[in-house]
Amino acid sequence: MSCLSQLEAEFNLVLNDIDFQTELAIALRDYVGRETPMYYAERLTKHYKNVNGEGPEIYLKREDLNHVGAHKINNALAQAMLAKRMGRTSIVAATGAGQHGVATAAACAKLALDCTIIMGTRDMERQSSNVTLMKLLGAKENKLVQVKSVDGNFKDATSEAIREWVGNLETSYYLTGTVVGPHPCPTMVREFQSIIGKETRKQATEKWGGKPDVIVACVGSGSNALGIFHEFLKDDDVRLIGVEAAGFGLDSGKHSATLTAGEVGVYHGAMSYLLQDEEGQIVPPHSIGVGLEYPGVGPELSFLKETGRAEFYTATDQEAMDAYERLCRLEGIFPALETSHALAFLEKLCPTLPDGTKVVVNCSGRGDKDAETVFRLKHNNLA
Repeated sequence: MSCLSQLEAEFNLVLNDIDFQTELAIALRDYVGRETPMYYAERLTKHYKNVNGEGPEIYLKREDLNHVGAHKINNALAQAMLAKRMGRTSIVAATGAGQHGVATAAACAKLALDCTIIMGTRDMERQSSNVTLMKLLGAKENKLVQVKSVDGNFKDATSEAIREWVGNLETSYYLTGTVVGPHPCPTMVREFQSIIGKETRKQATEKWGGKPDVIVACVGSGSNALGIFHEFLKDDDVRLIGVEAAGFGLDSGKHSATLTAGEVGVYHGAMSYLLQDEEGQIVPPHSIGVGLEYPGVGPELSFLKETGRAEFYTATDQEAMDAYERLCRLEGIFPALETSHALAFLEKLCPTLPDGTKVVVNCSGRGDKDAETVFRLKHNNLA
């Protein structure tokens, strides 16, 4: 498609444009609040020590401290700047948990761009606080589209956003929030999120004079995971671990564990692992972490699975909620339920690691939006 070729050409230009990169760096510093800290989780570290007082050291890469509360703003701001450079006047985006929608609406407000956020009806109900934020940031109420379908979630919103974009190619820009879709979309998002891994390398060098031994990130469609993994792909001594959503359990069929339980197929313009039935039809995903609820995954993460460079495991809804409360009570930090899947895997990972192993968990977002859900489900025995 000519629109994708044009997008790729413009993207390649800005990668080497000193003026654009300088403007972006200033915006990330002064508007987003980068660099984000790499925090030593002292009490969480103590929690995982064995009877001999040995265990790994756990650090959190605090993407939750970004403006609007997640890693999504890194990419949303950069792409909005690119769209303006291309002469586009309106942005269309799809969102699941709402974090990408909030980040996009914020970037559009800053850059004076019209903003249309498309979100599934089911997700709007579960993430109503983020819907309110999007409206306050200027996403027009009559354009905050509810996708009316059987599932009404992120996959439906994505399909609708792409349809709206291709109907207005001259003036609109489809601002994808994750590493799925046709080329160059996954590459662009990975590049704009790779600042997470670059900062992690720098901070590890400053803190202990080396690299992380293990990096752990949650995996839905994959933007936060690739954002921190990419910098370390050639460092074979750094383990890269992605944690998918097992939902009610892999055997239940109600999960979003695409790399663990999916098969190769084509969806939204890319070949990757998908959740599909025997006839190749998409199986509705499930996760308590709305941002993980997607039936596909980025093609680069699929490649990392196939080559064995990254490892992929799962955590259930219950395990994620337990991890959410654990971090709240031990560190006073509210992690997003998406992030909580990565934190949950520490229960299985930490007992297997040598004393002093440096583990970095990508804290991809803050969990204020999830507090009511966790409290209601855990304390009413509805999980």
